[in-house]
Amino acid sequence: LYLADHTLTICSVRVANELGAGNGKGAKFATIVSVTQSMIIGVFFGLIIMLLHNQIAWIFSSSEAVLTAVNKLTVLLTLTVLLNSIQPVLSGVAVGSGWQSYVAYINLGCYYCIGIPLGILMGWVFEFGVMGIWAGMIFGGTAVQTIILSLITMRCEWEKEAQIAQARVNKWSKAIE
Repeated sequence: LYLADHTLTICSVRVANELGAGNGKGAKFATIVSVTQSMIIGVFFGLIIMLLHNQIAWIFSSSEAVLTAVNKLTVLLTLTVLLNSIQPVLSGVAVGSGWQSYVAYINLGCYYCIGIPLGILMGWVFEFGVMGIWAGMIFGGTAVQTIILSLITMRCEWEKEAQIAQARVNKWSKAIE
């Protein structure tokens, strides 16, 4: 999570700087590089988790119950790592593009309207327990948010966003003078 938070901040600042400078192509390039880099990191650590799933639990415990539970949750952990490597970057792009309110509504909608109810449904109603709660939050919250932010980012007209950002910069720089 530490890396994800910094990636969000770095990507947000980079995209905002490029857009503020009127460089839509630079913002698009920064987005592509950031998402690709985070995806590669997520796949790398996901593969490590999948390959070492029998050994990971030994870091925390030697209890057979814990080892079995960790092995059952390995696939969810891998998907969580992958999605949480992409989603913060896309959120950073959106924040850097000035779409903070959209990100807030998407976040609230995905987690509170989809993720939590799905987690409750899968965890208690369908009796999947921890795995159901976690899967509901990941597939209902993080995955849906990642898909929505991906679609918004892919459909973005970067040059138009650069013009909007330039207008904001000009407006606020005149207000300060």
